[in-house]
Amino acid sequence: MGTALAAALLAAGHPTTVFNRSPGKADPLVAGGARRAATVAEAVAASELVVVCVLDYPTVRALLDPVAGALRGRVVVNLTSGSPEQARAEAEWAAGHGIGYLDGGIMTTPPGIGDSASMILYAGGAGLLDAHRATLAVLGDPVDLGTDAGLASLYDAGLLGLMWSVFGGWLHGTALTGADGVAAKEFTALAVRWLRTVAWFLSAYAGQIDAGEYPGDDATIDIQVAGIEHLLHAAEARGVDNRLPELHLAMMREAVAAGHGSDSYARIIEAFRK
Repeated sequence: MGTALAAALLAAGHPTTVFNRSPGKADPLVAGGARRAATVAEAVAASELVVVCVLDYPTVRALLDPVAGALRGRVVVNLTSGSPEQARAEAEWAAGHGIGYLDGGIMTTPPGIGDSASMILYAGGAGLLDAHRATLAVLGDPVDLGTDAGLASLYDAGLLGLMWSVFGGWLHGTALTGADGVAAKEFTALAVRWLRTVAWFLSAYAGQIDAGEYPGDDATIDIQVAGIEHLLHAAEARGVDNRLPELHLAMMREAVAAGHGSDSYARIIEAFRK
């Protein structure tokens, strides 16, 4: 990921200094016009904007703590994956050293870096993203989540959870239809179209969740219990693993047993909140 970030900056014409703990990994970037820094201190001295992307937050701290004095007055953009608590602790450390700090969540894989369709989430120091938006925009679409440095990691975790759930549902459906000879590409073409409708439901349900009211005007949990039982039957008959939809059914049945069968599916959030 670090290589992809640096390559995008170079491609956009930004003078770029790179440091890697394994020097050879920077060779292609140097060949492409980057300046190689022999040390972290040399790297951070090269620019007002310092982008960090390593394995984890302890590694970030180990690299930057010895050069905290040199970072004073500069802006650190930390694109390392971690928890909201780690991000907030890093922001507190940076503030204590007079360092501007933005925490980021990269919502793509390395091939998506440099594509304006790819989101990169940012949270941290007031005004810092605006000041460096033009530069950071070459990495992907910069999304400003505000001054709480933990929010980029928080959104990142939530969005990845959504991704894995979608992947799981899609794979289950692909296995189900594939058992009757449907090619994955054929099923996926309709699945992608269906996701547009699912997105409409998400937007509608979000308002219900914020209001704490779950009117079953579109489809009640009772109706969806019947629907998912059809799915389970069809999958079982074809030898498809049903653990994922069985979890959904269990939560639906709990809601029905609690007297909420006439509510919308958004009511299930209360099961997650436990």
